[in-house]
Amino acid sequence: GIRLQEKQKLRYHYNILEKQFRRYMDEAKRLKGNSGEVLLQLLELRLDNVVRRAGVVRTIWAARQFINHGHVNVNGRRTNIPSFRCKPGDVIEVREKSKQLVIVLESVQLAERDVPDYIEADHTKMTAKYARVPGPGDVPYAVQMEPNLVVEFYSR
Repeated sequence: GIRLQEKQKLRYHYNILEKQFRRYMDEAKRLKGNSGEVLLQLLELRLDNVVRRAGVVRTIWAARQFINHGHVNVNGRRTNIPSFRCKPGDVIEVREKSKQLVIVLESVQLAERDVPDYIEADHTKMTAKYARVPGPGDVPYAVQMEPNLVVEFYSR
């Protein structure tokens, strides 16, 4: 039961359906390294998560909708896929027409939005650069997450 709760917590935090989460888990098992840490890295590479962490919008749900409606460019190209996998060095920017949206202006004004050090955000230009892949200690969560319990849940 504890393993299931941890999986659901992680899934809810990234707003991912079960089938998609399972694919991320399978890929994390295939790649080298600790499967729990690799899973977190794969989830942190998602465009919707990068947009949220950069402080462009407040929540993961708002980030998904913001991207789906075509308000984001990645490396100068319009991208409307929330699960787009960012690479280190990618530049994520809010499109010119979308910079005056109320949701963006409110989110950028918030003082409590702290941007992780693996994302270089410029709120004046409304751009963010994905600097590097985060380590397990770099990912800020509101609650305690145990990715190793998620790996154990799927390995049964």
